[in-house]
Amino acid sequence: MKQILVYIVDLLKQGGNGDFSCPCCGTIISPDDETNEIYTIIEASVKDDTLENLLIKCKNCSNKILITGFSD
Repeated sequence: MKQILVYIVDLLKQGGNGDFSCPCCGTIISPDDETNEIYTIIEASVKDDTLENLLIKCKNCSNKILITGFSD
């Protein structure tokens, strides 16, 4: 059985335009990708109408990534 890990990516530490590499396999994950071929959104956490974090699954390696840093 393959173990599935959860990685945390803080966008405030990434810089740039929001693109980042999957911490496991290196696949480029872009917020502009609307094809749903690279990643799947599993859960969005919203507080006071503000996105706090987003849990996604990389479709290349199946690992989960918790994206934080949407607001200061």
